[in-house]
Amino acid sequence: MHRSGSRPCALVTGANKGIGREVARRLVQAGYSVWVAARDPSRGREAAQALGPGARFVQLDVTDDSSIAAAVRVVCEAGGLDILVNNAGINVADDAENPREALAALFDVNVFGAVAVTYAFLPVLQRSPAPQIVNVSSDLGSFARATDPESAYYALRLLGYPASKAALNMATVQLAKRLEGTGVRVNAVNPGFTATDLNNHRGTQSIEEGAEVVVRVAMQEEGPTGAFFEANGEAQW
Repeated sequence: MHRSGSRPCALVTGANKGIGREVARRLVQAGYSVWVAARDPSRGREAAQALGPGARFVQLDVTDDSSIAAAVRVVCEAGGLDILVNNAGINVADDAENPREALAALFDVNVFGAVAVTYAFLPVLQRSPAPQIVNVSSDLGSFARATDPESAYYALRLLGYPASKAALNMATVQLAKRLEGTGVRVNAVNPGFTATDLNNHRGTQSIEEGAEVVVRVAMQEEGPTGAFFEANGEAQW
């Protein structure tokens, strides 16, 4: 159940391309009003226009607190928010010579940005009858899979990106506990190895397949909080 007399409203960060754009497209198709949030105004506006009348652009750089605050004001003035999808993310190659710089860039977007956007939009979300936050994570952030010799990811030697997604997973759990009793649900999703700019389109599944679980969880008006979902159900932390 959403706000009386209005379509449910979602905001998707990093929605000008890739999984974020497909999530926005699917939500518009399902009758949602969707904010296409993007750092680049020209790309964001182009995406929103292409998605049709149910989509609106809002400029949002998850690493810039003033940009986040401005986006909150725009959304508030337009009527409110029911669903926040923290999709914006980057991948930066590990750099043994300058690990601090590489890790700082990753965590600033993938973790700090998602948490900052969440806290900024919480007062708006809490006015919704069915508020939900969906954090787009990765199975690369799963400790269970990273330490299982039978896992396809066991031999992986990446440091930065998996560490940032593991941190996002923990942030999801702790935010869910902190918001227990408020009605706000917070969950993480693993889209799977999807062909996007993030991995130079080496992924083994399509953007449509990757967006499936994100859309499914975002559209659930009831269900658990503090969980980690993937295509076949709950994922291993």
